[in-house]
Amino acid sequence: MALTKVEKDDYDIRTDYKHISVRTKTSIMEDGAEISYKYHRKVLTPDMDVSGESAEAQALANALWTDEVKKAYEDSKKED
Repeated sequence: MALTKVEKDDYDIRTDYKHISVRTKTSIMEDGAEISYKYHRKVLTPDMDVSGESAEAQALANALWTDEVKKAYEDSKKED
């Protein structure tokens, strides 16, 4: 009986400011069959440092968070 832990991320893009919703599924596997899992969610915003995130999340941020998007997000925070 071998237990292993497998993590897999999926992504969803939300709002006009290109927030990246990250959902991580952590599965516990026994001999290749999933016996348990849980989800963890977090949201990445254009003002965040994503250098500690996965390569996929960094690539999404670099592609989506243009200077215009970053400025619009900063401006929206000032309005609140």
